[in-house]
Amino acid sequence: MIMNAVQEQPVRPEVVKSERQYMIPEVNIEETNDGYRLEADMPGVNKNGLEITLEGNELTLEGHRQDAQIKGELVHRESTAADFRRVFELAPEIDSKNIAARIDNGVLTVLLPKAEKVKPRKIAIS
Repeated sequence: MIMNAVQEQPVRPEVVKSERQYMIPEVNIEETNDGYRLEADMPGVNKNGLEITLEGNELTLEGHRQDAQIKGELVHRESTAADFRRVFELAPEIDSKNIAARIDNGVLTVLLPKAEKVKPRKIAIS
């Protein structure tokens, strides 16, 4: 497997025990000929509340959701501020210099391209 989760993958987002409380975002990972596409659910997180770091072969996704501004009288609230965090160990086959990411409507998409040396190719016959 090209990517291995450093943390155990839960069935549902749960709180990771540490000095700071984090929710573990649920992810989907799809493999293509060119690489991997990772989608992480971080509802309410926007670009300003997102940090993605790569240290060695560890890819860390962190997101922060702010409390929504209430203009009227609050009757009931289930959505509150939250911090999300997930760490992945990347295999050497990932071209770490060309990783790209975007977030849209609380879904973070990270594109992890395969290095050219591991991509499938056709061999010419002479």
